[in-house]
Amino acid sequence: MELEVKTSSPYKIIIERGCTGRIGGRAGEIFSSKSKAAVIADSNVFPLYAEKIAGCLEKSGFKTFLYKFPAGEENKRLAEITKMYSFLAENSFTRSDFIVAVGGGVTGDMAGFAAATYLRGIKFIQVPTSLLAQIDSSVGGKTGVDLPEGKNLVGAFHQPSLVLIDPDTLSTLPELFISDGMGEAVKYGCIAGGGLFEKFENGIVKEDIENIIFNCVDIKRDIVEKDEFESGCRMLLNFGHTFGHALEKIHGYRGLTHGAAVGIGMVMMAKCGEAAGLTEKGTAGRIQSVLAKYGLPVCDSADIEKIAETTASDKKNRGDRINLVMLKKIGESFIYTVGRKDVIKLLRAAQ
Repeated sequence: MELEVKTSSPYKIIIERGCTGRIGGRAGEIFSSKSKAAVIADSNVFPLYAEKIAGCLEKSGFKTFLYKFPAGEENKRLAEITKMYSFLAENSFTRSDFIVAVGGGVTGDMAGFAAATYLRGIKFIQVPTSLLAQIDSSVGGKTGVDLPEGKNLVGAFHQPSLVLIDPDTLSTLPELFISDGMGEAVKYGCIAGGGLFEKFENGIVKEDIENIIFNCVDIKRDIVEKDEFESGCRMLLNFGHTFGHALEKIHGYRGLTHGAAVGIGMVMMAKCGEAAGLTEKGTAGRIQSVLAKYGLPVCDSADIEKIAETTASDKKNRGDRINLVMLKKIGESFIYTVGRKDVIKLLRAAQ
């Protein structure tokens, strides 16, 4: 399966079993064989794929360098990016060279941000190995790191030159990370794909994983092409993220995965919408049932006052207003703008 993303810098998305083993040929279609490649992976993924991918690139003539960093959202910091910059500089990387981000969402965000900012921008390839990264974060060009004040507050829009999605890499994932990816997959069913949501309700996932990846990526491709820099409809992709990111921060980016946090955030937002008469009754219950089917939590013990306070650093804020992504019903989403002080009112009404 193949898609083309027609953004300011167009690129292809390849969804194909075993495509990681053919990265050399794919890279050769884009870069000169005289280019150098930096394969960046975290400490979990590095032993599984980094050397294999580096070997494929070297067979195609690319001089390849390997870089490993500590796994975990808590390491998604500027300090780690600075180390990446030093690695690239020490190995004399220029604008004719490229980075290969191998791993989950954290790796793609960090390596992508290093690519966006080193020498004011070099090219990079996304090789997502988690379900969450394959269906969501590897596509669209969002890169960045966290600050103590909030998630992804420093970053850049920097489109990859190529995205290689190999469903075979999912076989090495613990079940927890498959469930984590399902949080984002359910989001796509909620905001745009009514038929996709029904597929999740019926439990049809593992036997149709390639089509599910394609469907999610195609929804995102369509939205990103319309709004590359998130000034309008691209905000719809943040359904569940306003409260989800707040929960991740409250938990110190430990113990609550991104997909789980987004799932809880979707339930909370649907309940807010139902209480305000904006969302079809029963929507939150349907989302809860699907999330539970895939082993994801549907609620959290965090204080709603704290959640409302933490949304103050949300990237969708504009002045003292915040853009919330809500559902009219499953498959139909919209942006609802409120004052920051109204967030706690919505949360209280939804209890």
